Amino acid sequence: MQVLNTVLYIIVIGFIIYWVGSWLYFWYKGRQMKGSLDQETFETTMRKAQIVDLREKNAFDSKHILGARNLPYTQLKYNEGELRPDLPVYLYGDSKNICVRAALKLQKKWGFEDVKWLEDRFSDWEGKTKKTTKI
Repeated sequence: MQVLNTVLYIIVIGFIIYWVGSWLYFWYKGRQMKGSLDQETFETTMRKAQIVDLREKNAFDSKHILGARNLPYTQLKYNEGELRPDLPVYLYGDSKNICVRAALKLQKKWGFEDVKWLEDRFSDWEGKTKKTTKI
């Protein structure tokens, strides 16, 4: 029984270390990339960019930023061809960590140069939004 408890503690501690390390890595990479935009800057400059909602389709359908397209992070590697690498890309979602991960993928794997993300989560967005109506 003592060995089982020790193994469980090691697994839990390992998971916590991995989670904190991953969060710190993407926090650092995000600061290094300098792609974070506040709401005001995002909204005033987004007309010249491709706006990408990284949330899943049902969340996108319920409410999204006006003019955004839905490319869920989980499907990004299959749909990256829908974006033009010569135009700026603005990302947003439920987590800044996901936005930084997507920005890294777009830059490293597909050569996008100008990738920015919304500093806040979408739930804090105060600008214009749209709901997709189902027929």
